Amino acid sequence: MNNLPPIQDLKLFCAVVRNLSFVATANQWGCSPAFVSKRISLLESALRVRLLHRTTRRVSVTEDGHTVFRWAQRILEDFDEMSRAVSSSRTIPHGLLRISTSTGFGRKRVAPALSELAGLYPSLRIHLELLDRPIDILGEGFDIDVRIGGVYEPHCIVKRISANRRVLCAAPAYLEHHGTPKELSDLGKHQCIVNRERDLPMGVWRLAGPGGFETVKVSGPVSANNGEIVHQWALDGHGIILRSTWDVSDSLKTGRLVRVLPEYYQDADVCAVYPSHLTGSAKVRVCVQFLGKKLN
Repeated sequence: MNNLPPIQDLKLFCAVVRNLSFVATANQWGCSPAFVSKRISLLESALRVRLLHRTTRRVSVTEDGHTVFRWAQRILEDFDEMSRAVSSSRTIPHGLLRISTSTGFGRKRVAPALSELAGLYPSLRIHLELLDRPIDILGEGFDIDVRIGGVYEPHCIVKRISANRRVLCAAPAYLEHHGTPKELSDLGKHQCIVNRERDLPMGVWRLAGPGGFETVKVSGPVSANNGEIVHQWALDGHGIILRSTWDVSDSLKTGRLVRVLPEYYQDADVCAVYPSHLTGSAKVRVCVQFLGKKLN
C-alpha cells in the first residue's frame, strides 16, 4: 500500500470527505488512521493547499478542499469510464443513461424501443427527456440525443440510425379550396403551418429540388413548436406542412394528406449524437446499436 498511485489518494481523500472521519475511512479501507492521515498529508503537499482541518474530535473540509473534492469526483468518474472503455470484461451496460429527443418522435418511436432495451438490461437505468428545442449535450448532461436533421457540434460523434426526409403535404380539402402550388415560390402565397424544428429557422424552408437547393419564406394563420399538433392541423385543412416521412407516411397512404410539389424534399436523417468522450461507453454503444435496429 506504500506505492499507491495518486488516483488512489484522490479516492481516499473523497472517502474522508464523505465520512468526515479518518477512523471510519480507515475501517472502510482496511488500514490504519495513521496511514490515512499520511496519504492526505502527501496529497496536500503535492497540491500545496490545506484540504482538511483536523482536531482530536473531528475533521472538516477547507474551501480548497471542497474545490479539490469536486474535481476529484470528476477525475475519478473519467478514470472509471476509461477503465470500462479499455476493459474487455466490461461489456454489459449499466448505470444511468440520459437520452433526449423531440416530442413526437420520442413518444411514438424512441420510447417503445427504450422500453424493450430496459427489459433486456436490468442494470441499465434510462431517463428520457422530450424537448422540442436545440440542446447542449455536454452542458445539459445528456449521453445521447436522438436527432432528426442537422448536427453541428464538432465535439460529438454522429451515428446514422435511419433514413428520413421531410416532405410537403396538405389535406385534399385545403388544396381544393386554395389550389395546388406549381412551384416552390408559390408557397409564399399559401397558408403554411410553421413548426419550430430543432435544426431549422422559424418560417424558412430550404429544400432540395430539380434545380438544386431553394429557399422560401412561409407563414400562415397557425404555427406551433410541436410536430404532432402541426400534423393534426394539416389534417384539419389549415394549410401546407413540411413534415418527416416517418410522421406523415400513414396519412399519405390513406389519402388524408397528399404530397405537394413532390419533387422537393429536405434530407433529415435520424441520428444518434453523443459526446466523443463516451465513444467507449458500453451503455451508449448498446443503446445506439439497439435503436439502429428498432428504428430502421
